[in-house]
Amino acid sequence: MSTYLFTTPRLGFRRWQASDLDAFTAINSDPDVMRFFQRPLLKEDSLAMMERMERLYEDKGFCYFAVDILESQVLLGTIGLGWKTFEADFTPTVDIGYRIGKAWWNQGFSTEGAAACLDYASQLQIPKVVAIASVGNHASIQVMKKIGMKYWKDFDHPELQDSPHIQRCSLYQISL
Repeated sequence: MSTYLFTTPRLGFRRWQASDLDAFTAINSDPDVMRFFQRPLLKEDSLAMMERMERLYEDKGFCYFAVDILESQVLLGTIGLGWKTFEADFTPTVDIGYRIGKAWWNQGFSTEGAAACLDYASQLQIPKVVAIASVGNHASIQVMKKIGMKYWKDFDHPELQDSPHIQRCSLYQISL
């Protein structure tokens, strides 16, 4: 049994463990899951992301958490808070993000988890959280709306210049 930082009725949020690598790599290497990212991730990319998230948690007290389905203790994916510092008129900022395995799509897990992360951000006294998704990622944008975020604007993401098919992004925000 893992030690959870916080839970919802179905999900447990925790820090990353070495034992998460294979399951996280399976999620990150799925072309459907990664459709709105630059490319599917290799095992070393997944490990690097896990390590970045651990450093972020140590530094800020939040990260894109490892998230388990409580009933089965299976890694669902990652849902949490990130720190965005790319060049834009709204950075640096805290953002909310989610990436879950395809087997768990359309069951409300992203919405449930993202709402819990907004509560966590509020406890940390973070005044505003944003969310970013490629304009074509309607499922992700729907989650933003369901958790009460409001559309702010569309912009060309500076880190996606080499991926024009996903560079145009929608930005949502919520004050806590």
